[in-house]
Amino acid sequence: MTLKALELSSFKSFGKKSVVHYTTPVTAIVGPNGSGKSNIVEAIRFVLGEQSMKSLRGKGGVDLIYKGSKSLSAANRASVSITFDNKNKIFSFTNSGLGVSLDYDEITVSREVFADGANKYSINGTEVRLKDVNDLLASVNIGSSGHHIISQGEADRVLNASSKDRRGMIEDALGLKVYQFRIKETDRKLEKTVLNMKEVQAQRREVIPHLTFLKKQVEKLEKAREMREELGVLYRDYLSRESAYTKAESHRLIHKRRTLDEAIVNIEGRISAVESNKNQIQNDESYKEDLRDRESFLVELRRKKDELSRKLGRIEGSIDSIMRSINKVPEVRVDIISKEAWQGFANDLESFLSESDNTEDLGVLKDIFARIRNRLASVRVTSNKEEANSVKEELKREYIELESVRESINLDIENMSKEEGEIIAAINSIRDAEKQSQNANRDSERVLYELLAEKNTLVSNMHGLVFEEEKLTNIKNAFESEVSEASVIIGREVLEYVRMDVDGASVSRSSQDEARRKIERIKIKLEDSGALGGGDLIKEYEDTRERDQFLEKELVDLQKSIESLRTLIVDLKDTLDTEFKRGVEKINKQFQEFFSLMFGGGSAFLSVTMEHKKSRKKDELEEVDPEAEEDTELGFERGIEINVTLPQKKVKDLHMLSGGERSLTSIALLFAISQVNPPPFLVLDETDAALDEANSRKYGNMIENLSKCSQLIVVTHNRETMSRAQVLYGVTMDALGASKLLSIKLDDAEVYAK
Repeated sequence: MTLKALELSSFKSFGKKSVVHYTTPVTAIVGPNGSGKSNIVEAIRFVLGEQSMKSLRGKGGVDLIYKGSKSLSAANRASVSITFDNKNKIFSFTNSGLGVSLDYDEITVSREVFADGANKYSINGTEVRLKDVNDLLASVNIGSSGHHIISQGEADRVLNASSKDRRGMIEDALGLKVYQFRIKETDRKLEKTVLNMKEVQAQRREVIPHLTFLKKQVEKLEKAREMREELGVLYRDYLSRESAYTKAESHRLIHKRRTLDEAIVNIEGRISAVESNKNQIQNDESYKEDLRDRESFLVELRRKKDELSRKLGRIEGSIDSIMRSINKVPEVRVDIISKEAWQGFANDLESFLSESDNTEDLGVLKDIFARIRNRLASVRVTSNKEEANSVKEELKREYIELESVRESINLDIENMSKEEGEIIAAINSIRDAEKQSQNANRDSERVLYELLAEKNTLVSNMHGLVFEEEKLTNIKNAFESEVSEASVIIGREVLEYVRMDVDGASVSRSSQDEARRKIERIKIKLEDSGALGGGDLIKEYEDTRERDQFLEKELVDLQKSIESLRTLIVDLKDTLDTEFKRGVEKINKQFQEFFSLMFGGGSAFLSVTMEHKKSRKKDELEEVDPEAEEDTELGFERGIEINVTLPQKKVKDLHMLSGGERSLTSIALLFAISQVNPPPFLVLDETDAALDEANSRKYGNMIENLSKCSQLIVVTHNRETMSRAQVLYGVTMDALGASKLLSIKLDDAEVYAK
């Protein structure tokens, strides 16, 4: 894998898009001071994820954006892209779930910065996080800063650094950062696991008292199990008999209500018929009117009869008088009834006739009366015999006529008597009918009373039926409540009572009441034992026990995880220590060679030191496992010391070296490190500025040797260094006020020079 290109757009002094191609082992970047040479190095730092604005010579993201000039306007963002050759598919992700494919021949990493300081990272055009960029670059042993980028003025940084920082630089150069990352990641996991373990322990401490309490309650439930089983048997028998009883009683009451309804309807019909008949008898009063008419007629008839009787008496008196008159008439002289007497008789008879209403019966009397009146008109008084005989004859005729009238009156009286008898018989018949009607009315009233009494009995039975129905309804409600309560106490299996066949007619309420009292006694015992909520309590106990078992298993797993992480940390530290020591040995070998080459002799090597750490509080590991023995290295930390001995000098302290000697020493060390674990590319930003001509040649020779292992990007003013490059990029400030790149191959330059 090699660096192929670097693209800058509006980054610092590069106002226009500029591309630097790296196609040779050594590429030199030259140019006057202030032209923007170092901006290319900073662009590499920037795109590789550098977060320190100080390292990029700025205070904020806005300082990295092109500010503009008189001819070019200012930009609102800056971007840098770096392209790597990935034909060998060396790049990889530790986090496989990122979702970015690396199956390409080229990998391009881009970074943009905006005026508000926001940054945007992308890999092959896909936006990612800074962590993902670091993960990708760590797979090929490069980063934003470190041993592969040495900026201007930082050549002797490795000499000025503390032993701890120097150790970090060596580890980074040896590619051991991955172990450091893994150790830190494992430490974070261990810390998180410890926190999780503490949380689980806290949860378990909360669960255990409750579990103990629930266990005691469950033991009580176990003791109450037999009572519950007995209660279940009693409940099933009681409920089955109660169900059969309510069904049988419901059928009986329904049949009884139907019978009573029919009887009441029937009796009401009969009562209605009797009342109708009674009303009809009471409303039929025609016989009374007939009786009144007949009685009135009888009275009138008797009055007329009495009149006729009186008239008959007068006529009979007249007849007797006539008979006496006839017997007294002398042979010579006959005293004739005076005209006035006859006139008085006629008047009486006329009065009788006027009072009589029966003209048909008195017709004869009227005729006789007329003849008598005519006779009176011709009456004369005689004194001779002849006249006496005539009078006698006349009296006889009158006698005969009166006798005829008497017979007629007797006949009328006889007829009237007969009619009177008939009227009396009719009246008696009507009175008998009235008596029979009264008897019938009394019979109707008696029947109506009996029917009303029977209806009252039926209504009373209906009220009793309503009471029985209400009582049955209460029994049903109590039964449903009992079924519900039994389901809660015993469970759904209590509903098996519906499968039991029981004759409801044979169920006694007294036996059911006794069974109910027995059930209540057992329920009270269960309540005293706290077993009525057994279902929920057992479920809660099981859930709590499962929770405790789960937490216990979690603790075991977390403990195993902690032990595993500790083991991993120890293994990683052992591996890091082993690789570090092996790398230091390799670096010492190369360091000695480069140092001897640079100084013409002498010795130089790195030594590992152990320094006491500053006192700190016990970490979480110690709190979790206080009995664990403390690591012997917990109170110490490694460091790297540089030991040099110059030829023909006894100077061994780095602070006593001159500036050139320090530069040569740092260059020798950096080149030695690069030889041990060659980075894909190495950036040298004016690291040769302090070298004289002789040392510059040595520096150039080392560059040629390094170019065989790493791709070199050299920013320099040194002609000797320039001569070792294959391509020169010149950086200048054009008329528009922006950095501009010019490139030339040295082979072509030699041809042009000739």
